[in-house]
Amino acid sequence: MTAHAPSVIGQPVSRVDGPEKVTGRARYAAEFDLADLAYGALVLSTVPAGRIAAIDASAAQARPGVLAVIHHGNAPRLPYNRMPERAQVDPKSGDQLRVFQDDVVHFAGQPVAVVVASTQEAADAAAALVQVTYAQEAAVSTFEAGRGREPTTQTQRGGRPGDASRGDADRAFAAAPVRVDAVYVQPREHHNAIEPHATIARWDGDRLTLFDKTQWPDNDRKEIAYIFGVPEEKIRVISPYVGGAFGSALRTWPHVTIAAVAAKAAGRPVRIELTRRELYVSIGFRPHTEQRVALGAERDGRLTAVIHEATGQTALYEEYAEVTLDPSRNLYSCPNVRSRYRLVEMNTNSPCPMRAPGTATGMLALETAMDELAVALGMDPVELRLRNYAERDEHKDLPWSSKELRACYAQAAERFGWSRRNPAPRSMRDGRQLVGYGMATAMYPAHRSKASARATVFANGTALVQAAGSDMGPGTYTSMTQVAADALGLPVEKVRFELGDTDLPFAPVHGGSITMASLGSAVQAACRALLDDMRRVCRAAPQPMDPDGPFEAVLGALNLDRIVGEADSAPGDEAQTYSSAAFGAVFVEVRVDEDLGSIRAPRIVGAYDVGRVVNPKTARSQCIGGMVQGLGMALLEKAEWDERFGRVMNANLAEYLVPVCADVAELDVTFVESEDAILSPLGVKGVAEIAICGVAAAILNAVHHATGLRVREVPVHPERLLGGVDASSV
Repeated sequence: MTAHAPSVIGQPVSRVDGPEKVTGRARYAAEFDLADLAYGALVLSTVPAGRIAAIDASAAQARPGVLAVIHHGNAPRLPYNRMPERAQVDPKSGDQLRVFQDDVVHFAGQPVAVVVASTQEAADAAAALVQVTYAQEAAVSTFEAGRGREPTTQTQRGGRPGDASRGDADRAFAAAPVRVDAVYVQPREHHNAIEPHATIARWDGDRLTLFDKTQWPDNDRKEIAYIFGVPEEKIRVISPYVGGAFGSALRTWPHVTIAAVAAKAAGRPVRIELTRRELYVSIGFRPHTEQRVALGAERDGRLTAVIHEATGQTALYEEYAEVTLDPSRNLYSCPNVRSRYRLVEMNTNSPCPMRAPGTATGMLALETAMDELAVALGMDPVELRLRNYAERDEHKDLPWSSKELRACYAQAAERFGWSRRNPAPRSMRDGRQLVGYGMATAMYPAHRSKASARATVFANGTALVQAAGSDMGPGTYTSMTQVAADALGLPVEKVRFELGDTDLPFAPVHGGSITMASLGSAVQAACRALLDDMRRVCRAAPQPMDPDGPFEAVLGALNLDRIVGEADSAPGDEAQTYSSAAFGAVFVEVRVDEDLGSIRAPRIVGAYDVGRVVNPKTARSQCIGGMVQGLGMALLEKAEWDERFGRVMNANLAEYLVPVCADVAELDVTFVESEDAILSPLGVKGVAEIAICGVAAAILNAVHHATGLRVREVPVHPERLLGGVDASSV
């Protein structure tokens, strides 16, 4: 091996999978070309609640090329065995949607049948001919109607505490000389990744192969094994590339099961690729959430009370709960904190994680409330946050494994030019535009999970590293290649990393910003195990050998074509003795046209404490992506809900607004010096989720500074600003 090679960790290595993607050689779930492939088209419920009275599929079945029409009347009854331990990405109460198992309709857009045909066009045409008659029932189609009902499930049943407190927050708030008490609204948001969700299912006897868009191949296999009641080892999941997901591919959605059922019925492989409109009902979304935040403080800015109450949207058939309240419990130092989380059950498909699930929503409310408190105190927003800096996690009463948030405030403020801010609202102008400066804190919990990896070095001096992970865009292929190259002392170009296949060593979920801390640590351990094995072999050789020579020479002398090392990596008890999180500070400039109410954000500056940065190029890419998503959350994104029919009206990219290049200007990202050796051997903490946290709140705070209007519901469309709407009514 090459000893003492310069470390490639920390270097801005370009994506090793870039050539595959730009030349079209990268193969996504829907692109596997299987012999005799058939195609599926879903038939979706047109009512939000009721029962299927009748299905007439005769016209569809008579169409040329149609192989099968499957619905609850003829579908096989599947065991749907309950997993002994649900995955951390799955709801902990209720049950997943059981497709084609009965006649009950839970929401508009629920799959009630699938047509399988020899071409996609034939399947689509036949699906339009399936006639479904419903016995419609009254639906819970509004948040207010759901709020008025007692939920059938409570978060306590789901294993997540609905209430938490320390001290006496209500009494402290009542006695506080300075108080803020307001309600903030985060609407339903959808992921809208470029690649639609798709699955190809193929049965070979009793063995099933799934080519699926997933952020967790191992969980895909486990879920389908329990649904069908077959051993896991008879299922293989392949997912080498994922074209964006943002949390939408963490779960195993009903179309995966439908593809497997359809393939069995057709006797040939079947592909189901969701349309853009189907994505709004067939996978989850960020749930509509309403939050009350009440802050009490002394006149010097020290917090005496934090009250945070959140109510989130969920489905009737399963409970999806979020960690919306976590930031208020531990971000700032305060002796009296009370939090309460409840759910509103509606006739809708189930929500699911979306980038920084819960945390981004909770920080929208908390960080906007902190800005309101700074205004009430006449205090600089940065100074208010520094005055309430939490030296430890006061919720768990644990020290932080690392925390460089002060450095984030300082670096971001300097790069932004915060000192130039005139604190008075409407005091800064550029021609007809009102200029506003706003800021917010960013925080996201850092976790690590068990992972495994395999490393192989060949006699030609190259290496192959493998694990069943995923890469939905953050650069897993590249960062894992860098970790392996560093551990083996090889140049990056001599290392190849493979992922996305359950035949490879186990990897945890590719979500929650845990991939580098978890899988990266396993890759490093596997490479070190390989080197240890090589040293043992060299010591045991008939002639003593130098194990630190080039791999080609060592393996050649040993007459070996390869040497393999495998290792598991898992966290210890550090989660019981430390709290871990990534931190950041976000500063935003907005320009508001006083006549039109239009808002632009020409500058977003963020400084982040994410531990050791393996690849600053891909890490920066993650951060600017999160900033853009935060921009969308603040100014554009909202699912327009039709209360009559219980469905999203703007279920397309023409009417559901997401940021485009014209909305994005200067995005400035910097990483403060940091390393968290307690959380992971690599010293990393995770990047993806922290990048969206705080952005929307910083934009709302900048809008208030520019206009004097306090908007507490996103997105901030121009009509919210026109006419000088009073803050308390927005």
